[in-house]
Amino acid sequence: MDSAEKQEIKRVFELQRSHRGAMRQKTAEQRKAMLARLLEAVKANKEEIIEAVRQDVRKPYREVEIAEYWGTVKSIEHNIANLEQWMAQIEVTSTLRPDASGRLMYEPKGVCLVLGPWNYPFMLTMVPLASAIAAGNCAIVKLSDLTEQTSRAAAKVIREAFDEKEVAIFEGDVDVATELLDQPFDHIFFTGSTRVGKIVMTAAAKHLASVTLELGGKSPTIIDEGYDLLEAAKKIAVGKFVNAGQTCIAPDYIFVKESQQDAFAKALEAVAKAGFFGEDGQLSKEKFAQIVNERNFNRIKHLVDDAIACGAEIVFGGQFDQADRTIHPTVLKNVTPDMAIMQEEIFGPVLPMMTYDSLEEVIEYVNERDKPLALYLFSTREDAISQVLNHTTSGNAAINDVVVHFSDLNLPFGGVNASGIGSYHGIYGFKAFSHEKGVLFA
Repeated sequence: MDSAEKQEIKRVFELQRSHRGAMRQKTAEQRKAMLARLLEAVKANKEEIIEAVRQDVRKPYREVEIAEYWGTVKSIEHNIANLEQWMAQIEVTSTLRPDASGRLMYEPKGVCLVLGPWNYPFMLTMVPLASAIAAGNCAIVKLSDLTEQTSRAAAKVIREAFDEKEVAIFEGDVDVATELLDQPFDHIFFTGSTRVGKIVMTAAAKHLASVTLELGGKSPTIIDEGYDLLEAAKKIAVGKFVNAGQTCIAPDYIFVKESQQDAFAKALEAVAKAGFFGEDGQLSKEKFAQIVNERNFNRIKHLVDDAIACGAEIVFGGQFDQADRTIHPTVLKNVTPDMAIMQEEIFGPVLPMMTYDSLEEVIEYVNERDKPLALYLFSTREDAISQVLNHTTSGNAAINDVVVHFSDLNLPFGGVNASGIGSYHGIYGFKAFSHEKGVLFA
């Protein structure tokens, strides 16, 4: 990065710092008008956004439309519909004396940095941006350098909707992100890997900036004895194999009773073939996404090769098409905890299965490892559901489904410790970009 580019970043940052007071004073109506401009720009550029994502990583049109476009639109609309209520001051009673009172006020943090990921590059950048705007902040945005076309489409949307003193975007490689992280932002919102999340948090610490880190991890999925295996397979196959498994909350591994392992694997195979394969029995690459780059393709292949060398068995799948970075939906059995595939987040369309005897055994396994971003349990037994929820920690959990909790804007979404810090969506996004100020009236 040359000095001119560095100076441009500093210029825009200082411009926003000088404007943050004006942004802070914007009323609910004025903030809603800003969000409406963003919404209008997103809608006006719908096809360009979808095509950009499809150029960066081969994905089915409908898959991109639902996640990237509608996920963004619905979130912005939710902010607009609820903003006045979120901004309202909240009266609280005082513990000091009866004639005193307290009040909670939500004020913007100031100038915020939003760093987006490559797996859902548009939606996972624009949704937190909408929260930052709703809370009254200035913001600078940077998408992943692995999604250049999507970054270009996002830049068009942002520049159509905002003046750079309100919201600005920078494109480029890791040097741009590094220079941005050198600026004394008031808050940094990052979505990506745990490894890079540590770098972001280290940079934020230099300026004591607050952070929201949306990371990942190995999200376990438990199938309780007695649950309908085909129903579980239908939901797990979609959650795992959509976007070729490149979803931070995708089921990472399965716990299933040994007596049900083969039947469940057959159900998974049937669902996967019905959803992602053509009439000729071959994987349809019009229906199935590719791996983002060669490095990740090779990383996933190494994990599978290592597992097989250590005794795991491919139940179905296992094909790796190097030429176009396609990994077929794959399920493994005879997987053991010491295998490399159980040591890191897979982030690909490979699903290892492990067997268990008791829920206590599963709970112990989960609790001995980093706290996952999500935990999934398929069960009809209330005692089993309570046991798992009350004795494990995860960013979120879902019962009898996977992944879809992300789309419920009335629930906070986020991780815990290694899987993330802080949460967002709906009012929780508004609060993530706000300082909750307590005021005493004596």
